[in-house]
Amino acid sequence: MKNVVAYAGSGEGTERVADGRTRDRVVRLLLEHGPATAAELGDQLRLSPAGIRRHLDALVAEGRVDSREQAVRGPRGRGRPARVFGLTEAGRESFPHTYDDLAATALRYLARLGGEQAVAAFAAERVAELEERCRAAMEGAGDDPIARREALAAALSAEGYAASASAIAGGGQLCQHHCPVAHVAAEFPQLCEAETKAISRLVGSHVQRLATIAHGDGVCTTYIPAPTYRSGRTSA
Repeated sequence: MKNVVAYAGSGEGTERVADGRTRDRVVRLLLEHGPATAAELGDQLRLSPAGIRRHLDALVAEGRVDSREQAVRGPRGRGRPARVFGLTEAGRESFPHTYDDLAATALRYLARLGGEQAVAAFAAERVAELEERCRAAMEGAGDDPIARREALAAALSAEGYAASASAIAGGGQLCQHHCPVAHVAAEFPQLCEAETKAISRLVGSHVQRLATIAHGDGVCTTYIPAPTYRSGRTSA
């Protein structure tokens, strides 16, 4: 009996892999050729109407594909209009992007034209927008340094940095577990430097970067010395 169960489980796993590959092919077709009807997709993939519908229903449930009624030009015939399936934003995001490479190429070009100062000016301007959003998010924290630190961590998390704050002996730490620009910052440290200065202004004291993801560390860690932190309380 155990062998039978193991075999059945193996078969189910193989079927799931096959389904996943077929759905990836559906998404790829929609990416390359644009919206299409179920019949058009079924013809290209050589799937039965029931088969393509099963995969499309699953992709819609996953949020990778949506559908709408096909626009009809001229007199409308009998019957319900066909539905057209297209990619959602989530569906598009499932494909690799080259944004990092594009950003790095643009900054190299800027460095050739204006030197390191031009890159630093760009980094400062970019971080200024982030700083203003974080400052607005921290307004309700008042003057308590711990509350401000926690509000900053929450604001950075909302920006995609997965940040947390904690108190340690002699001060506190701000940890960013993700860096949206790590690939580019590895080549252009001006991005990290501008961000560190912004954190310093936001917490109202000198800070020190102890580690960065861009330099190969697992977490971006910023030390915030006392007297910014006057309590031993920590955040979860």
